[in-house]
Amino acid sequence: MMIYILGAVAVLVIWVIVMYNSLISLVNRTKEAWSDIDVQLKRRYDLIPNLIATVKGYAVHESKVFEKVTEARSKAMQAGSMKEKQTAENDLSGTLKSLFAISESYPDLKANQNFLALQTELSDTENKIQAARRFYNGNVRDLNTKLEVFPSNVIAGMFKFERQEFFDLGDANAVAREPVAVKF
Repeated sequence: MMIYILGAVAVLVIWVIVMYNSLISLVNRTKEAWSDIDVQLKRRYDLIPNLIATVKGYAVHESKVFEKVTEARSKAMQAGSMKEKQTAENDLSGTLKSLFAISESYPDLKANQNFLALQTELSDTENKIQAARRFYNGNVRDLNTKLEVFPSNVIAGMFKFERQEFFDLGDANAVAREPVAVKF
């Protein structure tokens, strides 16, 4: 009889260990995925001053747009919570759209090789942010599902695992990639 009790306790302990380790694995994958987003956002932040400098050379009198882009970049870099980060990134995307709209008024700027290279690099970075965001959100979905379903939710509750928020940039990035309509 004692062997059955010890066997049941051993199975229960092994089960708890396996569940705990799978939760830790999901948490670590989610952290890694967020790190991928963070790397791409930093790459984006680094490109913006070069882009502004290039545009300034052609559109000196557009200082309000430059100030808005710089301010939005600063807010995005300083955002703390996921909600703040999402809002700041959406604002930054909107101001970048304004910056690219300026290029439509300056044919020399549109033909500038440095501007074109920066525009291509920023577009590539936006695509990488989108891919990293999908990867992160997939990991968050898996973690949150595991935290909610029985019996792993029991272990998650015992060890105080917390749900993670999705990183959603809304439609701002989709709008930023659309061609800019120039109206005279």
